[in-house]
Amino acid sequence: MGRPPLNIDVAKKDQHELRRLLKGGVQQVRVVLRALALLQLAEDASAPRIAQVLPLTPQAIRRLGHRYQQAGLDGALYEKQRPGAAEVLDANQKQWLAMVR
Repeated sequence: MGRPPLNIDVAKKDQHELRRLLKGGVQQVRVVLRALALLQLAEDASAPRIAQVLPLTPQAIRRLGHRYQQAGLDGALYEKQRPGAAEVLDANQKQWLAMVR
């Protein structure tokens, strides 16, 4: 017995936006894959069936569907900004290194 099917209702305007995005210019591969997966979810395809066609796991597709429900289209397609690594040197140390060179 598998998981219950994902019932994701992708709004018509979002489907239109996804198709426009796919017809447009250069996009990141991950954004294109997410857009294709969302369009398939809109057509009631199951996550395992989508995973057979796209190089995404069923788990990733389910997470994408849940992210769409919680955060909308932009939240599903694009990742949040990450903070990055903490700086190793403070301003005084950077200034000292610049003077030594």
